[in-house]
Amino acid sequence: MSGGDALSEGNGAANGALNEMVVESVRVHMMSSQHVVILRDTGHDRYLPIWIGPWEANAIAMRLQGVVPERPMTHDLFSQTLAECGVTLKRIIVSDLADDTFRARMQLQIDGREVDLDARPSDAIALAVRAGVPIFATDSVLDRAGVIPEGAEDEKLNVFREFVNSLNVDLPDESGEGHKPD
Repeated sequence: MSGGDALSEGNGAANGALNEMVVESVRVHMMSSQHVVILRDTGHDRYLPIWIGPWEANAIAMRLQGVVPERPMTHDLFSQTLAECGVTLKRIIVSDLADDTFRARMQLQIDGREVDLDARPSDAIALAVRAGVPIFATDSVLDRAGVIPEGAEDEKLNVFREFVNSLNVDLPDESGEGHKPD
């Protein structure tokens, strides 16, 4: 779909229901030095990691941290341009995953009509955090690339950890003396 096409996919969720996401963090993978933005599903315990470029990672992280550059950076400039032209960013949707590449849709309102633009997720997220608009991901994207933390197993182990920690056990003191078995 070319940029500027009117909303031809209904609500932009051609690949399933929409799930509201928030930016959990922007990180750098230590081994590869690649950047990743982590989106968290607000309705479920799952995450969506999206590998992005360093410039986009910086643009997202700076805005989330409240850092204002001396001069407008590209995403700031585009956001200001949209506002000056009377265009409102309504929401963004991480809409598809094909050949290991995520796709996003930016849903805009211009002169009372809705416009749906194709975008890289990193750029769309950078604009969304500037505009304070919701970020969504489709079910199909989350089904294919979403990550559910292994916390469920950790919670089961925590029951045993709490039990062990609650035991009244005399541990050896530094002199090597302590509780001696009967």
